[in-house]
Amino acid sequence: MPIAAIRGEGTSDDYLHPMVPALPSFKLHKFVSEKLVERELEYRTGVVYTTNRRLWEHDDKFREQLKEMTAIAIDMETATIFVVGHRNQIARGALLLVSDLPLTPEGVKTEQSDRQVTLDWADVHLDIGIASLSEIGQKGETIKHYRY
Repeated sequence: MPIAAIRGEGTSDDYLHPMVPALPSFKLHKFVSEKLVERELEYRTGVVYTTNRRLWEHDDKFREQLKEMTAIAIDMETATIFVVGHRNQIARGALLLVSDLPLTPEGVKTEQSDRQVTLDWADVHLDIGIASLSEIGQKGETIKHYRY
């Protein structure tokens, strides 16, 4: 569960100044983490690096930068979702399903490993997301944002 995303993808710059951080809605983030705890599922939180780069795994300089940033994951969507949601006053969050670990020799995604991760986790993942979004309104949680 990303607590923030580094805006390395460029798309979010069309919505807000590049200095505005990409953050989830705190209440939604908290509610989803409670759902994970209730189900006794292990999870991680931290900062995700969002990029539009393909084949970044082969760029040693970029890989070193990622390590220095201490990003827990890299993706192509999270920062954009967080920024566009913030700009449009939409509650936003992310529950990422890690399907590979490309910085490790054994972590390169294959068609078979991708299929297995999907088989093992996609239904659980979707169920948590749907339950979280369905129940947050029933609990009287209102997510309000200030207009800047």
